[in-house]
Amino acid sequence: MLQLESLSKIFAPDIPAVTGVSLDVAPGEIVAIVGSSGCGKTTLLRLIAGLDAPTRGTVSLEGETIRAPHPAIGVVFQEPRLLPWLNVAQNVGFGLMDHAAAERYDRVDAALLRVGLAGYGARWPRELSGGQAQRVSILRALVTEPKVLLMDEPFSALDALTRASLHDHLLGLWEAQRPTLIVVTHDVEEAVALADRAVVMQPRPGRVFADIPLDLPRPRDRLSPAFTEAKRVILAALDGSLEAPNAREKAKYAGGAWW
Repeated sequence: MLQLESLSKIFAPDIPAVTGVSLDVAPGEIVAIVGSSGCGKTTLLRLIAGLDAPTRGTVSLEGETIRAPHPAIGVVFQEPRLLPWLNVAQNVGFGLMDHAAAERYDRVDAALLRVGLAGYGARWPRELSGGQAQRVSILRALVTEPKVLLMDEPFSALDALTRASLHDHLLGLWEAQRPTLIVVTHDVEEAVALADRAVVMQPRPGRVFADIPLDLPRPRDRLSPAFTEAKRVILAALDGSLEAPNAREKAKYAGGAWW
């Protein structure tokens, strides 16, 4: 169980990024964190990853408090961030350097095969398309078999068709290992396609506005009435999250569009 208890982060001088965030995430659950720009989504992910220290509150995984980067928690960033001096196979296996060479090669080869990149191991990152590079980035995080994988808008720079294809690849990899996934996204369709629940954040300061279950069977039909209704519920929550408590603040959100 991943637990966030009254988590808050204040940046100097006295700028609250997130405040009072409490969440329990079950093993193997996929949670999408959705919200407007500046609502603290990335800050929250960095706190879970141990990359930043909370001002108040705690992050714990199976009862262990997370105070620094942890081998059980993997991170995939918005950009692939592949090491250009290593080939594809070396990038994927970067976190396996303490394993025997034969085991490392076997795990890397099997991982590349699962995402349609068999035979790409000797290529350089510069030879990959954007979608291929992001697949390698996801494999690099998953090949170490983390208990939790954090993803910060990993598909936002890709076109719609490539993004949908990578959703399928990601879910295939998730099925094989069943890590806990937390995905930060601006894309409501992506949240419904991937997640078991969507956590909608409210800005200034970032806090949980709504926690919406997404009880749709997999594989999910993006054209089904249930999928469309789930998107509508999240969009309504996003609009509600931007409703300010007084007229002066509400004027900032004229039009009510969360994006």
